[in-house]
Amino acid sequence: MNHYETVFILNPVLSDTQIEETVKKFENFLIERGAKMVSKENWGLKKLAYPIQHKKSGFYHLFEFTAPGEAINPYEVEFRRDERIMRYLTVKLDKHAISWAERRRAKLKTKA
Repeated sequence: MNHYETVFILNPVLSDTQIEETVKKFENFLIERGAKMVSKENWGLKKLAYPIQHKKSGFYHLFEFTAPGEAINPYEVEFRRDERIMRYLTVKLDKHAISWAERRRAKLKTKA
């Protein structure tokens, strides 16, 4: 089981229920393939550095999870198929990135 992090940007014209459905869809997709969610974060509506599909903003979400390596390729194919996703990036975390992510999560908990 490898440790991964995915950030994806959703189309800004989606309603709250459509956003929740999309996030739940990808979470369930991972769980069905043997992944375990470590954390999920909703970063909200953010301005993009450059226009994507003629949009200047998007809803950002972060998933941190552990999964077998063979689950990642179908996961990314599903991102490409879904028209609600504007961009995505999945990164395999090394031990230093994992410890940094743990410290970042702990810092967010103390702020809340």
